[in-house]
Amino acid sequence: MATFESPAERDRRQAAGPPVRWGELIIENLIKLAGVSAIAIIALIFLFLLREGMPAFLDIPLRQLFATRWYPIEGIFGLVPLLVGSLVVTVGAIVIAVPLGLTSAIYLGEIAPPWQREILKPIIEMLAGIPSIVMGFLGWIALAPLIQRLGAPTGLTAFTGALILAYMSLPTIISIAEDALYAVPREYRDGALAIGATQWQTIWRVVVPAARSGLVIAVMLGIGRAIGETMAVMMVTGNAANIPALGPGLFFQPIRTMTATIAAEMGEVAQGTLHYNTLFGIGIVLFVITLAINTLAGRLVGVQGARRQRTGGQL
Repeated sequence: MATFESPAERDRRQAAGPPVRWGELIIENLIKLAGVSAIAIIALIFLFLLREGMPAFLDIPLRQLFATRWYPIEGIFGLVPLLVGSLVVTVGAIVIAVPLGLTSAIYLGEIAPPWQREILKPIIEMLAGIPSIVMGFLGWIALAPLIQRLGAPTGLTAFTGALILAYMSLPTIISIAEDALYAVPREYRDGALAIGATQWQTIWRVVVPAARSGLVIAVMLGIGRAIGETMAVMMVTGNAANIPALGPGLFFQPIRTMTATIAAEMGEVAQGTLHYNTLFGIGIVLFVITLAINTLAGRLVGVQGARRQRTGGQL
């Protein structure tokens, strides 16, 4: 039997608003709390780094801080060898990992049959869970002797570190890039094939440009993975704080990265010393580099999105 409410009751119900759904309210507040907590934790980490690392920038002249020699025993804290070592091994890793990662993602997302994708995708994602210390041990035991037999003076070189870092960056690049390709609407592919494009033309001229933002993020996260790696790099790069000589043998010389320096020396210094503060100063430099990479990725994605809006979504 239908029930009717008076105009006064209807007005009171409308004034009271919709009923409160406590479950949705709790979940919404938890999500907000998680987001605010993440930002607060990052801010606290940066403030801690500033507190511990700023004395190095204040007490050491910039000319000495960015000198070409790192020898803390004599009070010499030149960061250039560490910066160059990190740059060399990261560039080598990205040169290897980006082409392999993007082409593997294209194969998984556009060419491989479904049964292959269902097998290979979980295996690739599982590789990301291998501990870095295990990868460093394998590189030290198996890869370094092989590189030395190929003619390098020693197997513990920047090239060895680049190979290990490339392998460790591949799961991140492949997984995110494949997801970006999968997110491209099926209508784009069907439309290109309908007007006579081949499968390769459809991939190269339609799918890849449509997924460019996600591909850029995949590459940037791969770079961040390579820069932030510590234990594996420390084990396979020779851990020598020297500037490698330019030339054909650039990648076949021992180097030391910033992350490896922090890991190798932090346990040997007393808190409050200049050496201690300098190690935290290296952490500040790493934080700024990572922030710059993420900011650049966001700008690139934003520019591409704005360009797509100006062209009306045309590829």
